[in-house]
Amino acid sequence: MKVAVQQEDLQLLARILQEQVLAEIPSGEVFQIKCAVNKDELMILTQHPNGVTVDTQHIFVVLSEALQLSPNYKKQQVQCFIRIFGEKLPYAKCSFIMKQKEDMKGSISPSSSITYTPSTTSYQEELFDSLVSTPDLWNTQSQRPVKSLLLGITLVGISVFSSSFYLLSRPCVMSECQEIQTAQQLNLKSRQLIRRANSANQLVAIDQQLITASNGLSVIPRWSSRYQQAQELKASLSMQSEKINQVLTALQAADVAEKKSQTTANNLEELQDIQYSWRQAIAPLEAISPNSELYGLVQPKLSKFRVNLQAINQQLLTQNQWLKKLNDAKAVANVAAKREASAKTLNDWQQAQSTWQIVINALNIIPSTSPAYPEAQELLLEYKPQLARTRDRATIKQIAARSYQQAISTANQAKTYEQNNQWQLAVTYWEQALRNIQQISQDSLDYNQAQSLIPAYSASLQAAQAKVQTLNNLQKIRNDLEKTCSREIRICTFTINNTGIAVSLTPQYEKLLQTTLSEADLKTTNHWYILQEALEVIGDNGNLPVFIYDTQGQGIYTHIPQG
Repeated sequence: MKVAVQQEDLQLLARILQEQVLAEIPSGEVFQIKCAVNKDELMILTQHPNGVTVDTQHIFVVLSEALQLSPNYKKQQVQCFIRIFGEKLPYAKCSFIMKQKEDMKGSISPSSSITYTPSTTSYQEELFDSLVSTPDLWNTQSQRPVKSLLLGITLVGISVFSSSFYLLSRPCVMSECQEIQTAQQLNLKSRQLIRRANSANQLVAIDQQLITASNGLSVIPRWSSRYQQAQELKASLSMQSEKINQVLTALQAADVAEKKSQTTANNLEELQDIQYSWRQAIAPLEAISPNSELYGLVQPKLSKFRVNLQAINQQLLTQNQWLKKLNDAKAVANVAAKREASAKTLNDWQQAQSTWQIVINALNIIPSTSPAYPEAQELLLEYKPQLARTRDRATIKQIAARSYQQAISTANQAKTYEQNNQWQLAVTYWEQALRNIQQISQDSLDYNQAQSLIPAYSASLQAAQAKVQTLNNLQKIRNDLEKTCSREIRICTFTINNTGIAVSLTPQYEKLLQTTLSEADLKTTNHWYILQEALEVIGDNGNLPVFIYDTQGQGIYTHIPQG
């Protein structure tokens, strides 16, 4: 207002507002209203006892609508406050400028909390000076003159009439209730609409109609005779909307699962995430009974979703099997490592090699599509060198064991050849036995035992070689004797042993020596001496004495080698 407002008018205004609060707000009797003017601003204070739950926004709306009924407060700057009895400052505040009802502008704090930490600014204290000094409406005794009283009665009458008019003019109080008619019609045909729906988009459109109709019912006030009917309709519409939202949520989860399934899952967590999405889609649909209008829409989708879930479950089962194989391979690898660390004998190394081979075979068959594949490949890079190492060690041990056994077997064969006077074969086998021993590695358990055989085998080899040498010499002597004794006629025969060479003249040669007394006697005599010299050379080469006998067995010549 641009002019001063008298105190009685403010008290009358406060009473009007008080009655409006009583009509609009449950438990309105606990509220007390005061009005004052400060610097051309209309100030309205609403007070209530401590412990009362207050919808502050609702109170501010009721006060602003009540002020709209009075033409005296158009274009008036208004400030509204709410405080608890006994508190110095309010805990809620709003301000607005009174204009025409259809374009009123203002800022209303939507707070509904009753907890407030008072501000101590001097400005708010100054604003409240006028309100605090205003006498309580309920406790003030009337001392106004008759004129003021008549004016007050008149204003009260006007305000009561205006208030009654406002209450009766609210939706569905005296006029026809279009909101209920709309809701009833939708409530009747919504089930048929739902039954005919064949897509999520159609369900969304139906749900939007239900929400719009339900919101229309919310404007019907409590004092309307149609209020209870409106609430029942609203509950019915909300129930249908809730069922639709249940299906829509399930279909959204199915869309998410479908998109996730289009990409290859690289790990177990992704598969489990897809499985969870399908379960989120299936669970709400399973709650739809065959009698529901939504059953015809959801049943085919539910069957499809179950098939998809079963496929994911099978993938998870398969991947879990590959993961189990991976874990089993790692467990066997631990056993292989322990066997390798403690291996000593050939059998120990062969067991370690066999165990590592089992690990490698198990990891090799894990497919590239399995989440276990990357780790399996890393383990193969680690385990393959260990398999190669144990295989090499087992091979070395096997060669050593085989060489030792071959050395023993070859030596026994060499002895057999010696017994059969097959000295050259004996030499060959003794040499092979020693070579077998040399192939035995130092870290082999057979090494020391094999080394102990070397002196005996070497001595046997030398003896066999000497025997071969002797036999070779004897053979050469025999060849030389054969050549010497064989001429136009047989000159002599011979025997050889370790004691010497025994040469016997043949009867033909001896007769030739005895009967030839002619001029050829000298030639024959020279031949005899040549024979002696040849036999001497043969004896010297073989380091054997030579004994020459006549046909009667009488020794006629002996040669002893000087070397």
